[in-house]
Amino acid sequence: DRENIHATTVSEPVDQALLAKLAETVESATKAFEEFNYAKALDVTESFFWEFTDDYVELVKERAYGETDGVNTQSARAALLVTLDTVLRLFAPFLPFTTEETWSWFNNDSIHTSHWPQAQSLQELAPDGKIALLTTATEALRMIRKAKSEAKRSMRASVESANFVGTAEMTEHLNLVAPDLKAAGSIKELTHVVSTDAVALAAEITLAQ
Repeated sequence: DRENIHATTVSEPVDQALLAKLAETVESATKAFEEFNYAKALDVTESFFWEFTDDYVELVKERAYGETDGVNTQSARAALLVTLDTVLRLFAPFLPFTTEETWSWFNNDSIHTSHWPQAQSLQELAPDGKIALLTTATEALRMIRKAKSEAKRSMRASVESANFVGTAEMTEHLNLVAPDLKAAGSIKELTHVVSTDAVALAAEITLAQ
């Protein structure tokens, strides 16, 4: 229900990080429209959309659609709803019929009479959101996928252990998203180590036999 979109607190760090990234996207798209740069407005929206569907949704879907209902579940669901609502409005000038049809699935009005999304509203929903956290989480998930792909294994294959090495900030991020990452990657044991020499995230991944 769009009218109650602010009713649930987006409490989880990775959910807040997503909304922080979305707020940045809204700012960029809005500025591009104001400068009549429609191609750039579409480009930044598409870029966010594919990262959202390919990475974030995969990362939180176990929590969002799990049978156990709780604060963490509601946080993911609220972030998903806010993002869908916002992205549809960002795409509306470019995909008028598709967005109108999708909008009608959970709204009674027309998307073309709704107001343009506001970055400030998203920032208020996720005041502590750190985009870098989302970047670390998605990079770790991609590493897991790459290991499975190179081994010609199913994306559902179990990972015996995943040991990540990164900066103190990166390992802090991984600690905050560990439950989601373990669920998304089917990881039995996940560890993370700080390296003072690290400039990028690295991983040693062992697939289950």
